[in-house]
Amino acid sequence: MSILLNRETRVLVQGITGRAGRVQTKLMLEYGTNVVAGVTPGKGGEQVEGIPVYDTVDEAIAKHGAEASVFLVPPAAVKDAALQTIQAGVRLIVIVTEHIPVHDVMEIREYARDREVRLIGPTTPGVITPGEAKIGIMPGNM
Repeated sequence: MSILLNRETRVLVQGITGRAGRVQTKLMLEYGTNVVAGVTPGKGGEQVEGIPVYDTVDEAIAKHGAEASVFLVPPAAVKDAALQTIQAGVRLIVIVTEHIPVHDVMEIREYARDREVRLIGPTTPGVITPGEAKIGIMPGNM
């Protein structure tokens, strides 16, 4: 049994249509991660690696549910996206993005802590359960 995620954990990728989002989604899928949806505002209806893309977190959660979300979005977009994701009930948030304003991070951390949401990051390579699933940008093998 894994601590934070396993192959059944439903994962939402925020920023899935960007260059990093596309590459990392493909690598997560190849590793065995259960990526169920992606979110990029204005890109709803598209697909990345066969994964449906939605305009909002609420749409993605309503259709697919998710226990975890990874953020591959610009620094200025992280705060609003994180607060929406926490409010939607996602229990594990992995923020890969770096250079997020410190006050935004403080607000996200407090909001997550008050709702008992596990926050990994920002500026993290992610989380991996060997042989099961990975969320983030770390390699699945070396």
